[in-house]
Amino acid sequence: MRRSILWTWILLLALLLSACAPAAAPRETGAPEESAARTEPEEIDLALWTYPVGGWASASTLSSTVSAFHREYPNIHVTVQILSYETGDSEVEDAIAGGEMPDLVFEGPERLTANWGARGLMVDLSDLWQSEAAGEIYESVAAACRSAGGARYIYPVCMTTHCMAVNRDLMEAAGAWQYVDEETHTWTTDGFVAAVQALRDYGVETVGEIYCGGQGGDQGTRALVTNLYSGSFTDPEHTRYTFNSPENVRALELLAGMDGIRFDKTAVGTDDIDRFCRGEQAMCFCWNVGAEVTQTINNPDRDFDIFPLAFPTDDGEFELQGGIWGFGVFDNGDRARIEAAKTFIRFLTEDTNRYTQTVLSSTFWPVRDVPNIYENDELMSEYFRLRVYLGDYYQVTPGWAEARTAWWTMLQQIGDGASAAGAAAAFESAANAAGQAGASDAG
Repeated sequence: MRRSILWTWILLLALLLSACAPAAAPRETGAPEESAARTEPEEIDLALWTYPVGGWASASTLSSTVSAFHREYPNIHVTVQILSYETGDSEVEDAIAGGEMPDLVFEGPERLTANWGARGLMVDLSDLWQSEAAGEIYESVAAACRSAGGARYIYPVCMTTHCMAVNRDLMEAAGAWQYVDEETHTWTTDGFVAAVQALRDYGVETVGEIYCGGQGGDQGTRALVTNLYSGSFTDPEHTRYTFNSPENVRALELLAGMDGIRFDKTAVGTDDIDRFCRGEQAMCFCWNVGAEVTQTINNPDRDFDIFPLAFPTDDGEFELQGGIWGFGVFDNGDRARIEAAKTFIRFLTEDTNRYTQTVLSSTFWPVRDVPNIYENDELMSEYFRLRVYLGDYYQVTPGWAEARTAWWTMLQQIGDGASAAGAAAAFESAANAAGQAGASDAG
């Protein structure tokens, strides 16, 4: 039944995307001689690079969005490049080094604010935040999109809650479903441990994997580790990393010693998703609603039910990492192109109807209140309830880019047999050193 609902949702979304680009309203024209004298606006070419965020990983979705914009602004031409999370950062860095940055980038505050914005590469979009629509953005989102100095290097569009997922059919067959609270989509650390053991006893070789071949999907492994025994990742003010604690070391030791949990230093989050959807493992630590929609399309023959879950914790306080995505504008020194890029952002976000279509195309949730956007949608409602477990948005802590590399390096070391305590201490030291260096450079 649930898969039938999901396919219905996908079909409706496809129909919406094909119909959500109405022709521009007729424009008033003057007398013939006035029209003949009018100067046509300058042709401007913009490059939009987007990470594969939900529905924005689809070329057809983006084509529909860009076509609608071009009908309204025929003098502004937007070309789109979809990046991957495995190579996207290096592609952007190469473009920066070569002085050929894209005009627009669609990603989150951790890159647009804490990385490129902090390095002085982005345009401050504070003027876009003066609109009536911007005033409706949730305060928690607005706070995450504000730099330490008060600049706005991102204009947010959509958000989601990252979570994990399990193969419900396999869990039930192995007698592990008893450890899941189906109503709240939660479970305890003890329940997680018992479920992994039940699945191993049932014959499942790989219950779940700690993927650590790169930073792709690292929000999943961070949330898993910090939730297990209620550890922290940074201080509340996001000034330093506080990962090296008894709680987090205990969680790492637990995972490293569990039969059925495999550390894989060749895999990243997309591998975790693919293997889970192929039925090769019972759990996936890199999941959200966008993954379910995309993977249902990519794996039409999947014959098991996917059940999204909060990461297990020992104290009943679930803290999921949220995702916020929006537009940033690289400062290329060309004022006309910068203003055209802002026009593109305004077009997709200021009008409520257009903004609703933009959010729907992402398959995520709005960053401001849009009534009934997913009314009577069972799939979206199922994931939407996980939003109450959103934790701290710490991805804007100084040194974030280096901390992400140090994170998967730490997991690789543990997977190779290194002491969890020593690896955690090394991680925290490296992350804080990078943060302090970045603060010194900014000063």
